[in-house]
Amino acid sequence: MATLPSRVDRRLHDDAQQAATQHSRSTAQQIDHWARIGQQLEAARQTTDDAVEQVLAGRRTYDALTEEAQAVVRATWDERIEHTVAGLDFTSELEKAGIPWAESDEPGRLVSREAGRTRCARGFDPGTIRTTVASDRPVS
Repeated sequence: MATLPSRVDRRLHDDAQQAATQHSRSTAQQIDHWARIGQQLEAARQTTDDAVEQVLAGRRTYDALTEEAQAVVRATWDERIEHTVAGLDFTSELEKAGIPWAESDEPGRLVSREAGRTRCARGFDPGTIRTTVASDRPVS
């Protein structure tokens, strides 16, 4: 994405810097985020910040909003989902908990993993397996 230099008020910059820290964004990304939301809100004159916030907080239905307000809500949801997904690290969580897991590798072979170990199941047809527990531990 091409960027252009611009000047912003010191107070806006400081506010954006503080908000950016809370949302794992750079200051420039936070200002861009606010600008996009503001653009959508301005385009939808009947949309209020309060109505969007009520939907995001689960106190109002999405369907009650105008199409423009729904677009703002969807953009905010997308950003929140991206942020959450970027922070996920299931491998570390499973390793810390000592829980083995199974997944398929690129060719579709079953791979059993646990902290420090990886085993590949050989000689099976992936299409014939419905449920597989890849662990030496008994299933409870």
